[in-house]
Formats: sequence, structure tokens, C-alpha cells
Amino acid sequence: MWKIVLHTDFLTPPVLKESMLLLEKFADVKAIAQGGYPQAERCRISIGHVETLTSEPDAVAALSITGSFSFGSYSHGDFLGAILGTGITREKLGDIILQGARGAQVLIVPELVDYVMSTLDRIGSIRVSCTKIPLDALEYEPPRTQSFKSVEASVRVDALASAGFKISRTKLSALISSGDVRVNWATVTKSGYTLKSGDVVSVSGKGRLKIGEINATRKGKFAVELIRYL
Repeated sequence: MWKIVLHTDFLTPPVLKESMLLLEKFADVKAIAQGGYPQAERCRISIGHVETLTSEPDAVAALSITGSFSFGSYSHGDFLGAILGTGITREKLGDIILQGARGAQVLIVPELVDYVMSTLDRIGSIRVSCTKIPLDALEYEPPRTQSFKSVEASVRVDALASAGFKISRTKLSALISSGDVRVNWATVTKSGYTLKSGDVVSVSGKGRLKIGEINATRKGKFAVELIRYL
């Protein structure tokens, strides 16, 4: 039995999904995805033998970046650019949780915590300080959603997404053709792509939609729960 536990860098959602599906095919391998908090988009995968990887390893750390941000608006890109400016690569960073005037909280690989704390001193023109915080101190808000039901003739992506985002199927099809529609973070190219419960549909400029419970009706249609992220 091999006792080594390997950790990936932070992965984007589509790469994470494909990697987890691939790893599930190996009976003696266990994989755990961690992003630091339940709604994290960027996650690391820890890979080990099923008898070795018995608990979540400490593969993700958190930093709090604070400064006098009351007099300006600083974006995700401002924080990301400043952190990358210290010389580390994007793959070593997870999500960045903005906190308005208080700054931001950043997920990072543990081995770079001390380096960033000692080298990051400014976000734009604002002087900042960095401190390590426990993961349970992260201040994130669960996403707000609105759920409603729709009865559709099919569970094609153009049918359900047009109903969920309240736009015409013609416009939705055009967005698919232009590469602006993704299912589970992977671009879809066909309007006839079949959706299932749990799928997340993203449309550029429109937001995200999760497919809830799907039930067939007596008339051969589908009653679908659509969960819109606000």
C-alpha cells in the first residue's frame, strides 16, 4: 500500500470536475477536493490510497489582507494582480473573498503563506498587512437563490436555460453558438445538449442557473425545478 498523499495546485471548476471523474475510476484511490469553504470555486485535490487518506489534509490555508480601503473601490483583479506581483503563480491561489472596506481574505497553498505575508505590502496605493487566519474564520455569504418550477417539452439546454433566464430560445441558441453558455463550467456547443438534476448552467452576462428536481408529467412533458443564483 502506498502511503504518499499528493496535492494538486488550485484547479478551475471544469478541470476539477474532469479530474474527479477520472480519479473515481480507480478503486484503490481516494480523492478529496478542498477550496477552504463550501462554495469555493477553485479547489485543490488531495490524492492518496483509500486506507491512507482517511481525513481531510491541511492542503489549503487562508490569509486576511487588511488596509485602509474605505476611500476607494478595489476589485478582485486588484488583489489578484498585487499578489501575483510578488512572484507566485495563479495556480497557487484559490478564491479571493472581497470584504469591502476591510480588504479581502485569500485562499492559498500553505507553503506560501509566510512568503506572501513578508512580501505583500500594497494593494494599489494602499499599504496592507497580511495575517494567517484559520479556515473557520473565513467570512463568506452563501449564494442567494430564487427557485421556481417550469413545465417544458424537453430537458435540452436551450429549453431549460431560456426558461430559467427568461430569454427566448432563439437568443439562447445564439449565445450557445457564440460560446457564451457553459454547463458545469464546460462550454456547450449544441442547443440539444441534455441537462440533468444538479447541472449548473452559466450564461455570460446572465449569471448561473442550477437544475433541480426533474419529474415527467402524464402528458409527456417535464416539470423542472430551476434555481437561479441572484
